[in-house]
Amino acid sequence: MSGAADRPDAGPQRDDLLRLDMQVCFPLYAASNLLTRRYRPVLEPLGLTYPQYLVMLVLWEDTPKTVGELGDLLHLDSGTLTPLLKRMEAAGLVSRRRDPADERRVLIDLTPAGRALQERARDVPLTLFAGTGVTEAELGTLRDAVQKVVDLLAGTRPEA
Repeated sequence: MSGAADRPDAGPQRDDLLRLDMQVCFPLYAASNLLTRRYRPVLEPLGLTYPQYLVMLVLWEDTPKTVGELGDLLHLDSGTLTPLLKRMEAAGLVSRRRDPADERRVLIDLTPAGRALQERARDVPLTLFAGTGVTEAELGTLRDAVQKVVDLLAGTRPEA
């Protein structure tokens, strides 16, 4: 009788690969969910959801951006971004207009209200981890490690 024990790749080591605590995806998924929940009460007074906050972070650095550029930077597709940007436009935070150089592209820019919101958002990063005991250096190390995972999965990891 031939069974799993007869296969060289079916030992306990291989079975361990299916344990939840052996997955890379689960701690990333859990961390993402927990972090998003932690952002919610901090962003609520600003009238922003977490994805909207990410869009604002990009636009506060440099505007205008095309929908494609936002998608590339945030790893979001246009089907996700378009309704998000429409809601942000309705809230008066961003404007959307066709690119005069290429009518197929939509440019996203900040409105005066969107620019003004930056000042109110300045304390968001500090508020998020206040009282956790995490140092700025530890956060930097964690961010760099997670960015390596993002780069690896996005196929943008720099060659060593």
